[in-house]
Amino acid sequence: MSDETRKSQETRTSWRSRRGLAGAAALLLAGLAVAPVAAAGGQTHQPRRGELVSVTPVADHDATQVRTFLTKRDVAADPVRYGVRAYRLTYRTVDPHGNPTTATGLLTLPKGGAHRLDLVSDTHGTMVHRDYAPSVGEDFGRIPSYLNASAGRAVAAPDYLGLGRGPGLHPYMETASSVTASVDVLRAARTAADRLGRPLTGDVYATGFSQGGQVAMALGKALRSGADRHFRLKALAPISGPYNLEGQEVPALFDGRVNDTSGVLYISYWLVAQNRLHHLYKNPAEVFRAPYASRVAGLFDGRHEEEDVVRGLAPSVKRLLTPAFYERLRHPTGPLLSAMRSADHTCDWKADVPVRLYTAGNDTDVPIGNTRTCARALAGQGTKVRVVDQGAVDHFGAFATSAPQVVRFFDGVRA
Repeated sequence: MSDETRKSQETRTSWRSRRGLAGAAALLLAGLAVAPVAAAGGQTHQPRRGELVSVTPVADHDATQVRTFLTKRDVAADPVRYGVRAYRLTYRTVDPHGNPTTATGLLTLPKGGAHRLDLVSDTHGTMVHRDYAPSVGEDFGRIPSYLNASAGRAVAAPDYLGLGRGPGLHPYMETASSVTASVDVLRAARTAADRLGRPLTGDVYATGFSQGGQVAMALGKALRSGADRHFRLKALAPISGPYNLEGQEVPALFDGRVNDTSGVLYISYWLVAQNRLHHLYKNPAEVFRAPYASRVAGLFDGRHEEEDVVRGLAPSVKRLLTPAFYERLRHPTGPLLSAMRSADHTCDWKADVPVRLYTAGNDTDVPIGNTRTCARALAGQGTKVRVVDQGAVDHFGAFATSAPQVVRFFDGVRA
């Protein structure tokens, strides 16, 4: 294992090892009751996308506690002005096939500031354990929510389908359903915020990290296309998104731009999830070498820690995949190529709002080429976009450095 790979794995482990805080927070809030949302007059009705099912308080922190939460995770706390209250929202949405389902997400409100609040959409990065999701885990998934809410805005953070307290399995990197879950949590947040006495203005600022950076870009595109008339996109600031699977992210698995540990995690997660949608293989042994073929699907059941998944798989992509599928992935066609392209093309639109794309030249999870490709696509449509390269930091370093800068960027846009 290279020094860079080891450092990436150690970084992931150190981030996840602090998840014990989540358990402590859960105990503190165990006495808070779930607030179900009943139909008016007890009448039955047709469920609507974004309809609020329940609101559960999950966190209550003063400004000092928020600063401590952030600084312990090596994130600058200077944007913090207020304490925060956070709630798990359960809401109605649809699955990748358009069938009704439910999902959960986090609504975070400032304990101070304006009565009517602008709304930030924060979409999170890759998570394999459902309890890492923002509405459940009091950990890194809440950094953008606490940063932006403590600066005076409401924040809606979807858990996505199959994570948090939502049913089923997560359709990893299935962009369309991630966008519907993200739009629908905005709708649920509007209802919940109004009932909590902090109504929303309708202005939306979108950000997200890694997988969530790509989702944020797609969400911005959907909002500008009129996905919901109540919400007006005001600014877009994704961080290190895999915007180009076909041209950048997948080729980087083979040329060393993605480190081995992350490459194995991402490609195995993606193949297992996409196979349920695009039927890439009938038998895992067509794709994965022994003994990994017999265990890979079970590792992505939403109940395994990331470190356990990595330990259960091969040390490199080449040793994970069969020779035939390794070559197929290098030269994709058919359903495999369709699966890649279904996640791409999120940057081919004119964003007539301020746009900043955050990235890092030393990122070996999502190489900087993804961001450069996205910037060119946006510019080709007439969008003015600024790329912020954080330089000599890794993937998570790009996030930790960029997240407070995104808050300041949103402050400047509003001003």
